[in-house]
Amino acid sequence: VQLQASGGGLVQPGGSLRLSCVASGFTFRAYHMAWFRQAPGKEREFVASSTWSGGRPYYRDSVKGRFTISRDNAKNTVYLQMSSLNPEDTAVYYCAARIGTSLETMPGAYDYWGQGTQVTVSS
Repeated sequence: VQLQASGGGLVQPGGSLRLSCVASGFTFRAYHMAWFRQAPGKEREFVASSTWSGGRPYYRDSVKGRFTISRDNAKNTVYLQMSSLNPEDTAVYYCAARIGTSLETMPGAYDYWGQGTQVTVSS
């Protein structure tokens, strides 16, 4: 099983980035996918999730209207489009996968994790 996240980088406040996470080794289309992030000295926190079909995306309040999660089951890939970025969005972003039908925002509920990609928002 592998989740390979990419697309992070340094961006100025107000800028945009698109993260990608390519999955392999499991039946991607059967899994809920999510993005988490972890800033230095802080706990890992939920950012957004997508059900297996891509419907019913769910976001933490602070990113609603700015971030969009999407997935392409044919490419085994989940995306996180981020816009209007601010310094508080600076963190390592992780993709995660879980089997099941319920919405889960706790890291412990997820079965597989990617290695993370650094997002830094700074002028």
